[in-house]
Amino acid sequence: MEKNSTHNLTAILDAVEDGIYIINSDYVIEFMNTAMKRQFGQGVGRKCFEVVGGQKEICEWCSAGSVFHKLETVHKEYYHPATGKTFSVTDFPIQNLDGTMSKLSLFRDITETKVQETKLRETEGHYKRLFEHVGSGVYISSKEGKFIDVNKALMDMLGYEDKEELLNIDLSKDLYVKPEHRKTFQEMIEKEGRVIDYEVEFKRKDGSSIPVLLTSHVRYDQEGNIIGYEGINVDLSQRKKMERELREAHDFLNNIVQNSPNAVMSADLKGTMILWNKGAERMLGYRAEDIIGKMNITEIYPLGMARQVMKMMRGGEYGEPGILRYYPVVFKQKAGGEVDGHLSASIIYDENGKEIATVGIFVDLRDRLAMERKLHRTQEQLLQSEKLAAMGRLTSQIAHELNNPLYGIMNTLELMKTEIGPENRRRKLLEMSLSETMRLAEMLKKMLSFSKPDQEERNPVDMNVLLDEILLLYEKQLFENSIKLSKQFVDDPGRVNASKNQLRQVFLNMISNATDAMPEGGTLTIQTLTDADHVKIIFSDTGIGIKKESISRIFDAFFTTKDSVKGVGLGLSVCYGFVKDHGGDIEVESELGSGTRFTIILPRCREK
Repeated sequence: MEKNSTHNLTAILDAVEDGIYIINSDYVIEFMNTAMKRQFGQGVGRKCFEVVGGQKEICEWCSAGSVFHKLETVHKEYYHPATGKTFSVTDFPIQNLDGTMSKLSLFRDITETKVQETKLRETEGHYKRLFEHVGSGVYISSKEGKFIDVNKALMDMLGYEDKEELLNIDLSKDLYVKPEHRKTFQEMIEKEGRVIDYEVEFKRKDGSSIPVLLTSHVRYDQEGNIIGYEGINVDLSQRKKMERELREAHDFLNNIVQNSPNAVMSADLKGTMILWNKGAERMLGYRAEDIIGKMNITEIYPLGMARQVMKMMRGGEYGEPGILRYYPVVFKQKAGGEVDGHLSASIIYDENGKEIATVGIFVDLRDRLAMERKLHRTQEQLLQSEKLAAMGRLTSQIAHELNNPLYGIMNTLELMKTEIGPENRRRKLLEMSLSETMRLAEMLKKMLSFSKPDQEERNPVDMNVLLDEILLLYEKQLFENSIKLSKQFVDDPGRVNASKNQLRQVFLNMISNATDAMPEGGTLTIQTLTDADHVKIIFSDTGIGIKKESISRIFDAFFTTKDSVKGVGLGLSVCYGFVKDHGGDIEVESELGSGTRFTIILPRCREK
């Protein structure tokens, strides 16, 4: 019967998955179950430290002394270097039938458990570090409205240095700017189990508010009851600021486009209008709401022009590819009229370089064209004035030259009358000759009177204003001749008592001569200077200059340095006469190849 009991006990111990072995007080193994043999091999009859520890002496971690002498149950962990495994070891004291003591050791392989524990500790460490160092505010709160835990980022966001102080606030009253938002948050999260991107305003410790994006989910207890919430609060202050700045920048750019005096328009690749500013409304008569998304750009171009403009933009003949610079076009108005102007346009591309739209700026040139026509008429009048002035000077010179011999002839005829009696038939011929000579003298007198017409009315004239008026007419012509204009006007140069028309003719002639002197372009600088008695108007060009031997003759009538039929050599002569007639003078400095500088000096009006 005892033998059967021992056999049954051995079978039970062999069935146990954990390793079991029994040693006597001499450390000799008396029993090993199957699991123990698998781990360490058959060791019955051998010393335990040889079989389990692989050593020749008692293991350092051995607890046999406590078990045998104190009859204690000992728990410990043992790392087995040979197998690389970790075991949980429990040693029990057992009393044999003969009264001796043995030690039963239970070896449980906890290697995988230790690995999992290590991983768990690492994971917990990762989550703790993430919780503490994440840039957004992370929190755990109770359902009743208290923080259970918060990270450093949330403390900084809300302006708290003491964590305990933040954990003690009432969320509904002390955190939410509007307490009803806390109630709305709880209703949403308890209904859906989570809340994503709920935008609210939180109060900071100092009373200021910040916009926050709240994402949370519920926390449950073991019975599935909601006990609180946890989640992330993202500070939206910077994003709100950027959105505001972006909106302001967009509004600013939109205001620039909308308030441009020129027509700004854009169309997609099908030609449907997608942008139409106020300048386009004023210029062409179509309202933006009537044209955006409803009208095709071909309807405001002349027939075939839209396709031609697109072709020119892609071809790059009028600018780099994708851009059209300064091309003259005519747009049709809603009322049926036409607007002459020039178009600058470009193709808009997406980030992949694909064409998505076109944008154009149309400048109304009707006023400029009218000014150009006026300028052309003024230039014609100037040339005609030069011719008339030249004719007057020529007539005056001829009259003066003829007067002397003519009076000599008249005196001779008068003397001859004293020698020929009235009854002589030659006397009649003499009187006829004298009469015709006197008639010729009268004609010369009238010619002299015609060559010196009455002076034009003179009034105080501001030189800056007069020059600005003239340059307004000449601006486009200078630009088209690649001439850069530099104005250096002194403030309040004083006034000159002058004929505005005559000075206008003088200044126009100066600008015209400077333009002719710079056929390849250059810079025309116009200055006004003043002192107590005079106003100086200086015209400086960077043109071809004047030969030294020609400078002394440039104010002579019919002298010209131009090698084409641009003038008759009377412009400077007439201008010089006008300036001299105003009590002024003209000075000239020039160097061949380095430009010319004309200084017109006029007396200032005396202050009353």
